Amino acid sequence: MERLGSLRRRIWEEDHAAELSQDPEAEEEDMGQPATFNQLVTAENVEAARGRRMRWMSQICEYWPLRRLSSISDADIETLFRDYAKPNTLQGGGKSNIGRARPGKIILAGSGPGNPDLLTRAAHKAILSADVVLADKLVPGPILDLVPRRATVHIAKKFPGNADKAQEELLALGLEGLKAGSVVVRIKQGDPYIYGRGGEEYDFFSSHGYTPIVLPGITSALSAPLFAAIPPTHRSVADQVLICTGTGRKGVAPDHPQYAESRTVIFLMALHRLSSLIENLTTSKGYPNDTPCAVLERASCPDQRVIRTTLEHVCAAVEVEGSRPPGLLVVGNACAVLNKFHQKWVVEDGFQALDDIGMEGDLPMLGEAVCA
Repeated sequence: MERLGSLRRRIWEEDHAAELSQDPEAEEEDMGQPATFNQLVTAENVEAARGRRMRWMSQICEYWPLRRLSSISDADIETLFRDYAKPNTLQGGGKSNIGRARPGKIILAGSGPGNPDLLTRAAHKAILSADVVLADKLVPGPILDLVPRRATVHIAKKFPGNADKAQEELLALGLEGLKAGSVVVRIKQGDPYIYGRGGEEYDFFSSHGYTPIVLPGITSALSAPLFAAIPPTHRSVADQVLICTGTGRKGVAPDHPQYAESRTVIFLMALHRLSSLIENLTTSKGYPNDTPCAVLERASCPDQRVIRTTLEHVCAAVEVEGSRPPGLLVVGNACAVLNKFHQKWVVEDGFQALDDIGMEGDLPMLGEAVCA
């Protein structure tokens, strides 16, 4: 790591020289009076330069594979230093000219169902680039562990009755970061546009002059059934999939779909009002009591749980087994295609489906450093 230490010293000297060039009391006999003579060097400028150096070095360490860092050459050092010192170029999240303002950037990134290995590569890179992170309350720890130490993390304070206020607070924090020139990454559970208010957030930031970059995520609506061995479509059983919310705006129940034998219905955000949902489906929407269904919780996480049952017994099953949010309900004959049971309900705990997938060749694991 001696060469990295040398690079760190050189970029400090580069920034220090720039600071002196802006200091009216610095000796300028050989240089002549600079164009920035009257520009005051503030503590904020010095701190910004220090922050930029830290981001620059941390991104090299985070993005470059360990095997490359261990064999870094003098030529690599020269290339990195030239890139860092290049004027008017965005590097490591900031501009080379000290004190020059940079525009903020907002990224709406889907984090997938929970397991960090299911992040897209784009979302992973976005998280590593963040200065400010705005995260949903249910984004699991292993994904938040990927956030660089330099970044400020805000978790949505959403609980029943406070969802709208918490959302407004999170958006205000994001706007504050953007005005300060930060890279703001909004980590959203699942996919930003599948019941994630992604469209509303896009509209909010756009109305303030910041057009978001939107990165898709694997929605739990489709991945959770897969991890529970439930194919939402299956020949001769299910030829259509419907994704619904169990909670309407301001807590009002939405209009639930009518029963169709060949349809799989996936209800998100429905388990907290499960009893009224099941009553409506079976008494008003034509769903038979023996319709197979499954409660899928903490999909893709080590504590994933699957409760296989029918509409007749699902409320009792959840009451007995308890709740493990976030969760969803899958209803339809597809729930009994690959797993048949004869009890009132069956509980399956744990998730190891990704543990035995080996990474061959030179591909790094997701949580390790990757080359930009």
